[in-house]
Amino acid sequence: MRRTVLHITPALFGHAGAYGGAERYSFELARHMARVADTTLISFGDQPSRFTTGDGLTVQVLGPAWRARGQRFNRFHCGIVRAVAEADVVHCHQPHTLAAELAAMLARISGRGVFASDLGGGGWGFSSYLKTDQWFHGHLHISQYSLRTAAHETRPGAGVIYGGVDTAMFSPNPVIPKEPLVVFVGRLMPHKGVNDLIDALPKGMTLELIGRPYNATYQRDLKRLAARKRVLFRHDCTDGDIVTAYQRAVCVVLPSVYRDCYGNESKVPELLGQTPLEGMACGTPAIVTNVASLPEVVADGETGFVVPPNDPAALRARLELLRDNPTAVTTMGEAGRRRVLDRFTWSGTVARCLEAYTAR
Repeated sequence: MRRTVLHITPALFGHAGAYGGAERYSFELARHMARVADTTLISFGDQPSRFTTGDGLTVQVLGPAWRARGQRFNRFHCGIVRAVAEADVVHCHQPHTLAAELAAMLARISGRGVFASDLGGGGWGFSSYLKTDQWFHGHLHISQYSLRTAAHETRPGAGVIYGGVDTAMFSPNPVIPKEPLVVFVGRLMPHKGVNDLIDALPKGMTLELIGRPYNATYQRDLKRLAARKRVLFRHDCTDGDIVTAYQRAVCVVLPSVYRDCYGNESKVPELLGQTPLEGMACGTPAIVTNVASLPEVVADGETGFVVPPNDPAALRARLELLRDNPTAVTTMGEAGRRRVLDRFTWSGTVARCLEAYTAR
């Protein structure tokens, strides 16, 4: 009998401007799971909506949803009670939100399996006062770094299930020639280290920054740094635009940092680097910093490079190497594609999640 799975995520990818890796992860996992199991994805918003994807995934936005203590990504709606009651398994994509904690209680009381994946963020809830990790039958972390950060190495039911890439959409295109182009895809926020990337950009290369600004001061500072360089800011791009950018580029870069240019610290800057995986799937080398989960994504010297954070000179040296060595770009790009196909496909992620649901 097909298992009925309910995924709960604080924000729906693309809904009300939520375009981060966490939102994409929960949506893509649910979408691919719908091909082999009856799957529903629940999220929260100001207005209710419901639709079904071509893969058979039912998506429901519950609204108008109450914001716990005014927090944008910590919302609750009583419709979650019925949704949990109709599922065999509940998978929460941020355990430290009020909705996830209440869903865990409801699932436990009614004998349903309930699992959690920490995709970053969180907010006020029972976990502000109590230890709620044990409310979930399992914690399905998306990287070894996430597992260690949560101190779940020895917790029963805790393990690592890496996220995936849609390797049909994110794929090489031999018709598109490589350009001396560097691509960054993500939110333009200080902990992403984009200022270091602009500083590192060598002569003869163009940088495309694909993502929306979330910090006005940082955006102004980035514009100032980029004033005399070949830097293009692209705030609104389709998935097709992003794929083409990856295919054109000689590398995709994610230069995240623990301490940003303003002296602020981020303890968990990257639970899993999604954009390097997407670039590698397109046959493009990836350069990342030695921060959080990123060294788990890129095989240094094989599929790209791992460089120290906050070090524009080290980053510039690797950019120059790829600029001047098309053979290395091709070899590393092919190795990156193989690495994604071996370790980071959605079909593999779905299979491991379904196995974890059954093993409780």
